[in-house]
Amino acid sequence: MTLPTLILRYAAFAVVATIANLASQRLILQFGESGGYFAAAVGAGTIVGLVIKYALDKRWIFHDLEAGVKNHSRKFSLYTAMGLITTAIFWGTETAFWLIWQTEMMRETGAILGLSVGYVVKYNLDRRFVFTDRQLAASA
Repeated sequence: MTLPTLILRYAAFAVVATIANLASQRLILQFGESGGYFAAAVGAGTIVGLVIKYALDKRWIFHDLEAGVKNHSRKFSLYTAMGLITTAIFWGTETAFWLIWQTEMMRETGAILGLSVGYVVKYNLDRRFVFTDRQLAASA
């Protein structure tokens, strides 16, 4: 895969996961805007975005066609572990924007900024630690 194709594909998948993340958050925040609802919204959005991004990255970025529960469990666990670092970036940025401006627009701006930085870091972590099979290295 060429570098421009990789960048375009990865960015498109990040946008899809981000939209799903923010839509999940908005759905939960319709029930209230207290700290508890905010925490639930951020958590649910993160899970939705994570699952979507894993499925897309595994197949279309890292060309990992391996199947099976054991294989998926191991890789998804590693993928999630790498995501803890990037989730801290995302949550920290989104929360800071919310605490400073306390508007939905600025919360989402912080979320988009945090997710963008997080996805760049995540790609590099995933390439190095998650999708490391020899066949994947040859296709990257």
